[in-house]
Amino acid sequence: MRNNNTDNFINSIKGRMLVLFIFIFIVACTLMGRIFYLQIVHGEEALNDFTLKIQKERTIEASRGNIYDRNGKILAYNELAYNITIEDVYESGRDKNKNINNTLMAVLKIIEDNGDKPIGDFGIILNSYNEYEYTLTGTKLKRFLADVYGRTDLSGLKYEEETATAQEVMDYLCSYPKFGVGDYTDPENPNDTFVIGAGYTKKEILELVTIRYAMSLNSYQKYIATVIANDVKEETVATILENSIDLPGISVSENSVRKYSDSVYFAQIMGYTGRISEDELLALNNQEITEENMSTTKARTDYTINDMVGKSGIEQTMETYLAGTKGRETIYVNNLGKVIETKKTVTPVAGNDVYLTIDKDLQIATYNILEQYLAGILVSKIQNIKEYKPDENTKQSNYIIPITDVYYQLFNNNIISLDHLDDDDAMENEKVINAAILVKKEAVFERLKNELTEGGVAYKDLSDEYKVYETFITSMLIENGVLKDSEIDKEDETYLAWKLEESISLKEYLEYAVSMNWIDVSKIDLQSSYSYSDEVYERLVDYIIEHLDSSLAFTKKTIRYMIISESITPRQICSVLLEQDAVTIVEKEKNNFLEGKTTPYSFMLYLIENLYITPGQLALDPYSASCVITDVNGDVLALVSYPSYDNNKLANSIDAEYYAKLQADLSKPLWNYATQQKTAPGSTFKMVTATAALEEGIVTTSSTLTCKGYFDRFTDEKYQCWVYPGAHGSLNVSGAIENSCNSFFYEVGYQLSLLNDTYNEQYGLDRLNKYAYLYGLNEKSGIEIEESEPECSDKYPVPSAIGQGTNNFTTISLSRYVTAVANSGTVYNLTLLDKVSDPNGNVIIDYSPSVRNTIDLPNTYWNSIHRGMRNVVLKKSYYSDLGVNVAGKTGTAQESKSRTNHALFVSYAPYEEPTVTICTRIAFGYTSEYAANVTRDIYKYYFKLEEEDNILTGTAEVPEATITNAD
Repeated sequence: MRNNNTDNFINSIKGRMLVLFIFIFIVACTLMGRIFYLQIVHGEEALNDFTLKIQKERTIEASRGNIYDRNGKILAYNELAYNITIEDVYESGRDKNKNINNTLMAVLKIIEDNGDKPIGDFGIILNSYNEYEYTLTGTKLKRFLADVYGRTDLSGLKYEEETATAQEVMDYLCSYPKFGVGDYTDPENPNDTFVIGAGYTKKEILELVTIRYAMSLNSYQKYIATVIANDVKEETVATILENSIDLPGISVSENSVRKYSDSVYFAQIMGYTGRISEDELLALNNQEITEENMSTTKARTDYTINDMVGKSGIEQTMETYLAGTKGRETIYVNNLGKVIETKKTVTPVAGNDVYLTIDKDLQIATYNILEQYLAGILVSKIQNIKEYKPDENTKQSNYIIPITDVYYQLFNNNIISLDHLDDDDAMENEKVINAAILVKKEAVFERLKNELTEGGVAYKDLSDEYKVYETFITSMLIENGVLKDSEIDKEDETYLAWKLEESISLKEYLEYAVSMNWIDVSKIDLQSSYSYSDEVYERLVDYIIEHLDSSLAFTKKTIRYMIISESITPRQICSVLLEQDAVTIVEKEKNNFLEGKTTPYSFMLYLIENLYITPGQLALDPYSASCVITDVNGDVLALVSYPSYDNNKLANSIDAEYYAKLQADLSKPLWNYATQQKTAPGSTFKMVTATAALEEGIVTTSSTLTCKGYFDRFTDEKYQCWVYPGAHGSLNVSGAIENSCNSFFYEVGYQLSLLNDTYNEQYGLDRLNKYAYLYGLNEKSGIEIEESEPECSDKYPVPSAIGQGTNNFTTISLSRYVTAVANSGTVYNLTLLDKVSDPNGNVIIDYSPSVRNTIDLPNTYWNSIHRGMRNVVLKKSYYSDLGVNVAGKTGTAQESKSRTNHALFVSYAPYEEPTVTICTRIAFGYTSEYAANVTRDIYKYYFKLEEEDNILTGTAEVPEATITNAD
């Protein structure tokens, strides 16, 4: 039993503890009140005195070096800009994803309301059909998938992960355990009741996932913010700051962004910058300096996952010179991770400046000249007819373009937006066309469903229109993995009856495919994989109609036939162009059309003539071209690819909407036509064969071979010369080049193939290719950006001697070759690089083209080749009185009988003492005379032979040439 003293002691202790607790409570309340007061009245700085300070180290990005042309005109530079960023300051728990996503949606609305765009650096885009699509292929795609699914290496990918569709990846990332983009029907049971994507549009989902994925890449690094949007307007900044109390983790930061001058003209050369990928990070931090890359690489091993690097072009090639040296700073953060103090310790050093051999003004002028002539060719070929089917005897140089093809391309290449036709703000003609499309599709679906269920019309007996539709269906089924192409027996009688004989109906073919298990039932949402064949087929038919209905690609197929039948009229189509502001024209011409004073046909020609609609937009042959201009010592002065793109919209962070548009563009503007497109060289190759003929003793400079109009030395089939049924008669090597005589060069190819008086194909190819190799045509040209491997012919030495066979070269390859011809035998490794200087202007590296090899021929041989090329140009009336003597060689190359021929012209000037070479290719450009026309105007500009305004008119230039077959 306790005594009173014990009780008193205990009571005393309790009293003291109570007093101590009250004291602590009062102090805490006072302190918290003081902190709250300081934060409200005096701001964050006063509050910092009452918070924990933790010291950390972080890097400071260095300013990237500029890129200039040979004359010091700027091509790429940096500009200070505002970025919107987010840090993960959100408490863990069930609602964390929801809270982050809600904040991001609020920020995205602010960004887009002010006309800015969020980042788009992600491996998936929304294509023009509103479907998710990968932007990567091959190993890059696998690396992306490994990152998404958290696999450290590619071998760790499961089959279902490696084969996942873009939609399946999006669903995975949107799921509740990942980014939680959607909503749950029962907040108490989110795992089981979460609905992926609920409450969001596809565009919103992609934007959220893109940002959340970027945040996840930074999740292992504290105090690293993730960029939501680059280079935003001041209005966006102001709105963000005004609403900062409701946007936890959101900040505004200053950073430099990459900018490009006159971007469209240089995008294919410059490339662009973007966020570093895992593969690039590994490669850059582990790069070795070798003899091959020492001119464009310096050691640097401090790249991190948040760095911006060159993704293509010169930006990528010269990455380690352009990227500066990072600085470091000490930061202090509070206990919430917020930066409260910054101290610089090491100042960053700006990157080096790169100077190119390119002449900026010449590059721009050449691009514009190409565009003017492409438009001129189109205008000269478009006729006011509905359909055109050339017969077998029609020369490809005489093909014409029906105006209905022009109207169709407005839809097919997305100049007219199909999506906008049924928008709430769609205008009168948009609504009329949209209603007509719905009626047409309903009729087509009814007919197709009847064919698939009741019909039995063999494919060969269908109309051309329904052949197109049924071909689309089978292609769609294969592309979607429904029809398992790899499991189809290509020798099966039924398959052959469909594919080759066209003697059975689509219904018969697909029913047979079901019976043979060529259909993947898991792809058509069939409830049971053990269903009967008729149930599978019934579901397959429903699947086909459902997917056709949602397919914009199929809708475009129906529109073609609506245009031909005029259920959509030309006037309605042209009116929609104006309603959607797809073209901006002078008010007078607009009113003339709207008032009926101008016909739709005339209106379309007016738009093309004045480049309101460009050849690249139309994507009708010819819509692409390339030109390479090189001085005779190997410096590339201009490297032009038409059409091009605005690399400002891909730099820093990809504009996903713009990138999707580029991907869908039928003119392939992302492709460098000067360095990546390969075609047969045609008759431009004949100087190689002439060199072989002279060096191998088949002819001398004065001896002749006789042209009978055809060649038939080793076959019953006659290889016709272009002059047939005429003949050139006896020609020496100069005359053979001048007249582009196929018979002469066929004979050379044949004689090169004689081994002990017996025709030997490989022997002939080896002897011919020996000289192609001497001109560098078997290797890349040496330029410092991506380039396709050339292909010297590996079969048929006789046609190969006139540039056919399997010869395939890029424009840049032909440029190196003709430069060697012009300078009489020095083959250079061409270069785009002039010099590299440090930020103070001191030259670090001075580049010059290296000599690959020399071709040692007697002067008499070179004179014969040069004379033949000069005489080619003397026959062209549009080169008379030019002011400078030009030598050149035309070339025409057939790729497809259904399309026009490629047009080529290689040349140099002045003829007496060459200083420059120009190589021009117009893909599917009808005739080489057109390429020669383009080149003439480039010479006018280069040598200042005519007023610039007379050359660069900004309107279509119809070629002056008379079309012949002498290519």
